[in-house]
Amino acid sequence: MAPRGLSAEEKRVKLLEIFHESKDFYQLKELEKLGPKLKGIVSQSVKEVLQSLVDDGLVQADKIGASNFFWSFPSHRGAVIQGRVDSAKETKASHQAQLLEIQQSIEKEMSTRVESERRSEALARLQCLKKELIKLDEELSAYGACDPEKLEETKRAITLGKEAAVRWTENYSVLLSHFMRQSAVSVEEIRKHLEIDEEYEDI
Repeated sequence: MAPRGLSAEEKRVKLLEIFHESKDFYQLKELEKLGPKLKGIVSQSVKEVLQSLVDDGLVQADKIGASNFFWSFPSHRGAVIQGRVDSAKETKASHQAQLLEIQQSIEKEMSTRVESERRSEALARLQCLKKELIKLDEELSAYGACDPEKLEETKRAITLGKEAAVRWTENYSVLLSHFMRQSAVSVEEIRKHLEIDEEYEDI
């Protein structure tokens, strides 16, 4: 059965061990040779693992001339971890201070809302007023047709309708007179022919 390959985290730990055990400086090519030989890290993955350690601040890197050198000491790792711990503590303290401030603000607001007969009556009155407002809004919606703007629009429409009716009535009278002169027939016959009943009235 073939041996299990190293996980990404195991590779990181083992590559760090090379630095910490030797306390020396290395170039990438050197680590690509030492990784498989000393720690069983596949040569092709050394570069990626090394970069992840650099990104996390666990390995230092610097360019000297045309070459890049990498190093990491046990004390540096401890300093990085301690820095993270200190940062986490600061964040925790900040959050605790904010929480305390919020709790004090809540307590202050609650102290101004002491239950009393007067406050209970005021709250009850507020609820009644809210319900009454809803009811009035519903009534207002029901009488929407009485809105001043809508009433004005309706008046204009009635006026225009009346003007149109007068105009067509006049046209009918002119036309009726014309037929009577041209054909010498009675009004009744023309109305009968045009299907205009006797209830028709001029405006």
